[in-house]
Amino acid sequence: MANVIGLITTNYSTKKACVLAEERPVASLPYAGRYRIMDLALSIMGNCGIRTVGVVLPYNYRSVIDHISSGKDWMLDRKNGGLFVLPGSAFGTSRAGSRFLVRDLESNRVFLERSHADYVVCSGANFAFNMDLSLVVDEHIRSGVDITVLTNSATESDADVVGFNVDESTGNITGINHGVSFGDMAFLDTFVIGRELLLTLLDWYSSVDYLDLFEALENDYGRVTVREYRFNGYAAPVFNTEAYFRRNMDLLNPEIADQLFPEERTVKTKAHDTPPAKYERGCYVRNAIVSAGCRIMGSVADSLLGRNVIVESGATVRNAIVLQDCVIKSGARVENAIVDRANCIPAGTELRGTPENVYYQSKGQR
Repeated sequence: MANVIGLITTNYSTKKACVLAEERPVASLPYAGRYRIMDLALSIMGNCGIRTVGVVLPYNYRSVIDHISSGKDWMLDRKNGGLFVLPGSAFGTSRAGSRFLVRDLESNRVFLERSHADYVVCSGANFAFNMDLSLVVDEHIRSGVDITVLTNSATESDADVVGFNVDESTGNITGINHGVSFGDMAFLDTFVIGRELLLTLLDWYSSVDYLDLFEALENDYGRVTVREYRFNGYAAPVFNTEAYFRRNMDLLNPEIADQLFPEERTVKTKAHDTPPAKYERGCYVRNAIVSAGCRIMGSVADSLLGRNVIVESGATVRNAIVLQDCVIKSGARVENAIVDRANCIPAGTELRGTPENVYYQSKGQR
């Protein structure tokens, strides 16, 4: 693949408040039991040979730093290139924009200027998908356009996903929409651009650095050629609590899980020295993702358990997400719920939501 560096932003806000992200960004939310959402973006870049990646941090950056550390788990602890932790604007993007604040890019201009790469792949960390990014880079080079944006067809309405307007005669992007409906062209918050062109655009828009890059381009789509690369696989946005619940539950479908975690494009995460899960005699487990360190004595069905979760005898977990270091005591019942980390659900307690209105139990103090 061509000489490329990566830039991942974790600094953005959403239109609808997400209780899960009050103390941490969406990027560092647990996903599929043992991963974080940002693992997908980091792994996609690593799998296509990108060995220099900058991560733009949000104001509540602690969990991101704790997770990525030196970048060793993604082969980014290198003498040349590697992982660069970059400061983000204190307030992130506007709630109307997408994920690429001009101010964030400009304040980290030195990361771009010191690189000798020809191209930059910019990505958010809020979509669940897995693909070979080298295909997008190769098509960008072949087509000769200025910017190639990764898109797919929206499967539902979402106010936080950015859509694009397209000139049908040329196939070029002519503008953006804040929010998409079913069937619209949805931006997967990933694009390829020449490094020198990106620096030029930062000069152009220095006076409107409070805008998202694609908002700033609004009046310049005539002189900056932007074209889509359509991705037809599974791709799902994660911006709020409801979406987070649905996207995790999607993983119980083997076809979707196979698309997100194929053998040829492995997803890497922070290493933990955790023993395998233990299933005690008399337990019942069906259609569930159970992470390392769990101890199951009760009943678990249609659910995802993070690391080191204990489900005691007589306890029931149904259609739920239980994050790491939780204990579900004997006789407790958790259904249609998200139980955040380090909770102890007392014996006989019932936490029950509905499929349309999922119950959320905030972080505990274990």
